[in-house]
Amino acid sequence: MKLRPYEAGDQDELVRLWHRSKRHAYPYLATEQAYTLETDTAFFRDHIEGRCELHVATGEGEILGFLALEGDYLDRLYVRPDCQRGGVGSALLELARSLRPDGLELHTHQQNVSACAFYEKHGFAPVSWGSSSPPESAPDVRYRWRP
Repeated sequence: MKLRPYEAGDQDELVRLWHRSKRHAYPYLATEQAYTLETDTAFFRDHIEGRCELHVATGEGEILGFLALEGDYLDRLYVRPDCQRGGVGSALLELARSLRPDGLELHTHQQNVSACAFYEKHGFAPVSWGSSSPPESAPDVRYRWRP
């Protein structure tokens, strides 16, 4: 596995991975299940690509996962469903920590038990509970990691 900065040519493969991973991770969110690959591509292009620092994990010529950082906020970390629990997410998270050694924050859904367990295993502590913004409006939790 190799970690590297995102390149413009990665967009189509990365968005396909993100789209598939979200559908796998959020069966309880009707809004996520309803998004098409085209709507996710437009959202990525308009709201993530230009705003976030992006890095990808690759293996055998394919993108296995990615992370998006906005300042000290871990905006997104997704791993291809068939590659989960294989160290890709941990490697991406370690990269994020090395890039933001003073600390990181993130939100995830309370129902995403595997994500909550992943972040807590890696030293993130829950600091507040609330609700994601509309249209989801689902219970979420804010995590913080400090060295």
